[in-house]
Amino acid sequence: MTSEHSRDGRSIHKPAPNAFGSPLPGGEAPERHFVVIGSDVARRVCGSLRSSGHFVRHLAQPTDEELRRALDGEVAGVAILLDDDVESLRYALAVEHIRPGVTLVVTVFDRTVAEQLTQVVPNCQVTSPAEVAAPALLAACLQPDLLALIRTPSGHAGARWEGDTVRLEPYRPPRSLRYRARLGKIRGQLRPHDGSSRIMLIGLAGLLTVLLADWIWSATLNHRPPVEALFEAVRTVSTVGPASAHGSNAYLVFASLAMLVTIVFTAVFTAGVVDRLLAPRSIGVVGPRALPRAGHVVVVGLGQVGLRLCTRLQDLGVGVIAVERDPAAPHLRLARALGVPVVIADATDRFVLRKLSLHTAQAMAAVASDDLDNIAVSVAARAVAPDLRMVIRAGDHEAIAETQSLFSIGIVHDLGSLSAAFTSASLTGLRPRGVLAHGRQLLVERTDGTFMQWPHTVRCDHQQDRHAEADSAVRTSADARRPALRESGEDRSFG
Repeated sequence: MTSEHSRDGRSIHKPAPNAFGSPLPGGEAPERHFVVIGSDVARRVCGSLRSSGHFVRHLAQPTDEELRRALDGEVAGVAILLDDDVESLRYALAVEHIRPGVTLVVTVFDRTVAEQLTQVVPNCQVTSPAEVAAPALLAACLQPDLLALIRTPSGHAGARWEGDTVRLEPYRPPRSLRYRARLGKIRGQLRPHDGSSRIMLIGLAGLLTVLLADWIWSATLNHRPPVEALFEAVRTVSTVGPASAHGSNAYLVFASLAMLVTIVFTAVFTAGVVDRLLAPRSIGVVGPRALPRAGHVVVVGLGQVGLRLCTRLQDLGVGVIAVERDPAAPHLRLARALGVPVVIADATDRFVLRKLSLHTAQAMAAVASDDLDNIAVSVAARAVAPDLRMVIRAGDHEAIAETQSLFSIGIVHDLGSLSAAFTSASLTGLRPRGVLAHGRQLLVERTDGTFMQWPHTVRCDHQQDRHAEADSAVRTSADARRPALRESGEDRSFG
């Protein structure tokens, strides 16, 4: 392995042909056995480990007996890559019970569950695709020349590509961006997004107008003391009427009309308040959950990835608007608690996008779980704001490559590749701190702050283990073919 040093002493390490594990004296990676549980990301991890010459048992959702058989023998590590935290926790505890002390890499999204799991199973490393991809997505939303924004004890550090090295330097959002974001938050106050909030503000504004007009009339034309004038104005607004029928006939007519108008404004205001109380909104009229109007980032998709990205942007002082299509999304309550304004709407609708102030936004990130939905959102956003910076969460779907061949749809990040590289590096003992992407290159950050190139790999092409009979046949076949595979150099795996 060779290394080149950057200006600040950090370096990127260029790996030898075998990138995984410790090299043997003959230059080959040691042959090790791994078990991978899961579907999409698990297939990528399986392909990565197989391409390096390791044996891999790949199971989708094994039974207890299948898991026990898979762990029978020498196993260097187990990766549990599932979308359900409860299932991940169950498999992790089962693996620790069957093979205590084995290297474990588990995908868990909930931080509380992750903390408890690491306390119970110290040899377990907990990660999630959202946590791995957040630094790269955050950097793409703020500055196109940043590879990632990494949290450090002293603040944020920006990773940049200089020549053929990665350079880490302290990062703070530019003053212009911070000014625009602060101004956009101020402009967003008392500018309602939905109809009920608008009705409530209209009623409130009408009541205040009547109160102010009556107070000015009594204090200036009727020469009443300011406190008495305010008292009589409040009686008028509350439709009780003036304390006494004093003053000119014009004032009495005005007070009568003001009381009648107040009845209408009170009804409008009450209707708006009741509607907001009965159907709580994820957008505030004032405060941190009011929609910013400039310098903000629009995040489409409020899943684990979208929520992490929103909170990271807020930590940097950048305004954010989340757009979620499902009104029953599980993270809506948490987003409200964190002060994230959420618009419940379809982000492919141009009318919705125009109301999000895209022309004055900093960027838009389409991070829904469906690649095609993200493409549709990016196309609709291009029609509304052609110059807006687009950041897209995508995989290796064919439609991504086809759309990019027609026009530039934005900065695309493959979360599956990032997560697979992080998991593969963790299984082989590197304990990475993060994964960066530069073009088609993946760069794994190690614990000492250096970066190591990591190869892109495709998904494994073998069937996942499901039955004991197939498992036994595959194991026997692989054992028989092992000498020939060593001579031919072909990929090797169980399953």
